[in-house]
Amino acid sequence: MNICVIGTGYVGLVTGCVFSDLGNEVICVDNNPEKVSMLKKCIMPIFEPGLEEMVRHNQSDGRLSFTSDLADAVQKADVIFICVGTPPLPSGDPDMQYIQAVAKSIGENINNYKVVVNKSTVPVGTGNMVREIIEQHRKTAIEFDVVSNPEFLREGSAIKDTLEPDRIVIGASNQSAAMRLVELYAPLEKPIIMTDVASAEMIKYASNAFLATKISFANSIATLCDLVGADVLQVMKGVGQDSRIGSSFLSAGLGYGGSCFPKDTSALFRTAEKHGYHMDMLDAVMKVNASQTTRFVDRLKNTLGDSFSGKTIGLMGLAFKPNTDDLRDAKSIEIISTLLKGGAHVRGYDPIAIEKMREIFPSIEYVESAYELADNADALVLVTEWNEFRQLNMEKICRSMKTPVLFDGRNIYDPHKMKKIGFTYYGIGRGIQ
Repeated sequence: MNICVIGTGYVGLVTGCVFSDLGNEVICVDNNPEKVSMLKKCIMPIFEPGLEEMVRHNQSDGRLSFTSDLADAVQKADVIFICVGTPPLPSGDPDMQYIQAVAKSIGENINNYKVVVNKSTVPVGTGNMVREIIEQHRKTAIEFDVVSNPEFLREGSAIKDTLEPDRIVIGASNQSAAMRLVELYAPLEKPIIMTDVASAEMIKYASNAFLATKISFANSIATLCDLVGADVLQVMKGVGQDSRIGSSFLSAGLGYGGSCFPKDTSALFRTAEKHGYHMDMLDAVMKVNASQTTRFVDRLKNTLGDSFSGKTIGLMGLAFKPNTDDLRDAKSIEIISTLLKGGAHVRGYDPIAIEKMREIFPSIEYVESAYELADNADALVLVTEWNEFRQLNMEKICRSMKTPVLFDGRNIYDPHKMKKIGFTYYGIGRGIQ
């Protein structure tokens, strides 16, 4: 099948690679010529395990290509995937200008029947909006269908999640358009859920909002654990073993970040508001998440004598999660901003994300290992749970610090062991001081 993928971010690039790997002819379109040039040379604009190898393989086999010529790509395609960003506006609503611009271009260049697939995360009603825009700008009454096919990939395991999804959601207004997508996904042999377009759009937002709710619930329990002397890891292990609940997304920490949960919970909340419904539960979820990092940093400040001034503080990890260089809504940004305002000397280390963070905070000190991070430091803050941080020689780190204070924002260390080594240790909800 001939496929056009518009947008080469995480979703678009992974989608294009996977469909080409399944034997389809895929053209990925981006309006940034420099980015297209990089991709043609197999230089990845993002870090994602296995992505470069997949791009190189399918490009060399002639199934995957990159272009800035949207008109040509649209005209050659049987199926067009819209995979552009919908970043949050100050109001909390998603910015739909990129979706609208793409729909306009599709309308101007459509030359025969196409299935237009919304894979971007969009509010309910977007399918109708895209259809109307295409109809307004098409030159003749050429038939087309608009389908919703939300993605559920996680950064750091995006290729695996695309090849091995829990479910494939296809929202379509007619059977023939839906079957075109079913045919495309058939090689994966995974469960397919067929819905109307609006329900498919809602499934994406509802899924992410529910996962965000689990995270904020775990963080609320963690706060209580600190007050009563319980250990949130043991509590959530007991909770998660209940088959009705499940153990995923019950890890207490600094809160959710990244490109999806913050904007999607906000967008769903705003959608409800526009329809006259105040989602109290989702409002609470967002408030808990917003307060989590503030509470953590305040605790660090109190431990260091109510001031960051003159203190050297090292951040272990900068990306919003392991196995990615994505800094969107990364907790490290909020922490660094607060530390700098307080007069701290900030050091940062991350296996992948340093160069991207340097663009945001060029003045802080960047080092090449956690050991350099600890040298003569007043405190270390574990922000991102990269695997390499689990295997460190913590005795060596403790000896090298000016004051061995360790704030574990992801609860990857054993509090008893850290105290025995000599650290003043603080986790989140560990109940041990």
